[in-house]
Amino acid sequence: MLSGSESAQAGTRTGHWLTRDQAERLLSLANPTTLRGSRDRALLAVLIGCGLRRREATTLSVEHIQLRDARWVIIDLIGKGRRVRTVPMPSWTKHAVDAWIAGSRINSGIVFRSMNKGDRVIGKSMTPRSICQIVHSAGAEIGFPNLAPHDLRRTFAKLAHKGKAALEQIQLSLGHASVMTTERYLGIRQDLTDAPCDHLGLMVEVSR
Repeated sequence: MLSGSESAQAGTRTGHWLTRDQAERLLSLANPTTLRGSRDRALLAVLIGCGLRRREATTLSVEHIQLRDARWVIIDLIGKGRRVRTVPMPSWTKHAVDAWIAGSRINSGIVFRSMNKGDRVIGKSMTPRSICQIVHSAGAEIGFPNLAPHDLRRTFAKLAHKGKAALEQIQLSLGHASVMTTERYLGIRQDLTDAPCDHLGLMVEVSR
């Protein structure tokens, strides 16, 4: 696990990131053969696969999920600062959401809903607090008792960056107003030994 405990000026942000293996373990915890397990797996898949904030997950609707340019995306998602964005969705996240929707027989409206003690879906949307509890519980099972939903958002950014996704595309998916905020999520530090100017590929004769 990587943890950010230094100042923002040093290029890090307080919080945690999961490695790819740890993220995969977290996603495999929920039992998809039960309705609650199917919901929780879909929720974790959305948080990690799309980088949504917990409050954004509570307002996600079936109508938000649409095909655009031959891929599934979350359209018109209203985030922090009332900024509207489109968020691409990986196929494994879409599969998990489809399984939950089919099992719960949710055809429209809010995707992630509360369940009663009888394991039945009720009409109310999940609360941000209940999402925190699910993430906290899942994190404890893989050795991260203080894991928070925002850590999964950071994990999305970190894994995407390690996979060579363009920084500005990560910024757009997360809905950050400034790329500097995205950089803090990633814990990026300026590397003066391998700087961008070293990769321009220009051959310029230097006069002496």
